Amino acid sequence: QLQASGGGLVQAGDSLRLSCAASGRTFNTYTFNTYTMGWFRQAPGKEREFVAAIIWSNSYSSDSVKGRFTISRDNAKNTVYLQMNSLKPEDTAVYYCAAGPAIRVVRSVHEYAYWGQGTQVTVSS
Repeated sequence: QLQASGGGLVQAGDSLRLSCAASGRTFNTYTFNTYTMGWFRQAPGKEREFVAAIIWSNSYSSDSVKGRFTISRDNAKNTVYLQMNSLKPEDTAVYYCAAGPAIRVVRSVHEYAYWGQGTQVTVSS
């Protein structure tokens, strides 16, 4: 199970930190760090798009958020974070965390086997 939290309504230029806690038999202390963890987002009327991912300590992010968003993970807490700075109105979306083993293409939604319920981020201008 993946539980995302931390969304909210903020103004342009503000920051938010999203958290995604992994639990259950799939994500125990010994296996969580072996999973690729990703963040995706979906705005109304648009397809779900890749935001960032982390494999072990290697991170990847989309061009649209590079330099503003940072993904990190705390394996001791089975949690992945998305620090979002300098938020823009175009960052408004539902943000989903996802996980998968042995992912080949981190930007592909189809590679991830597990998804959280999503958390709304709204950035006003």
